[in-house]
Amino acid sequence: MQARMKNPAFVLPGAMKGIGTLFQAIGEGGLPQDLAEFVGLRASQINGCGACVHGHTENLRKAGVSEERIAAVAAWRHAPFFSDAERAALRLAEAMTRLADLSGESVPDALWDEVADHFDEKELSGLILTIAVTNLFNRINTTIQEPAGTTWA
Repeated sequence: MQARMKNPAFVLPGAMKGIGTLFQAIGEGGLPQDLAEFVGLRASQINGCGACVHGHTENLRKAGVSEERIAAVAAWRHAPFFSDAERAALRLAEAMTRLADLSGESVPDALWDEVADHFDEKELSGLILTIAVTNLFNRINTTIQEPAGTTWA
């Protein structure tokens, strides 16, 4: 399988610069890397982005996260392997990713309060931006049909 075209972020160098700056800012939020990978994986599963599912899974493995936890991300509600903070973050990732499925607010106050109970403003900022950037990449990759296993150097 081959992508339809080169990743647009590499075609337009200014995009890559902006993405790099955004990732740097996200890193300043202090969000644990495994949590960022979990929410990225969940959003990517929902969006059907094979390249990102593969990438987040590999990053979690490299970070030493158990196969049990990685495999349970798609069914996190029914798995005992996640903390309350991780569950809140996964719930937020789903809400932010499934905007078209909602008939009400994208992030209801109850969900916001739950997430805010676990993360300070910097961590929340990193979490929100991580989910948003993941959705950006999911949309790019599914459009150009980026295959799983693709790496970006």
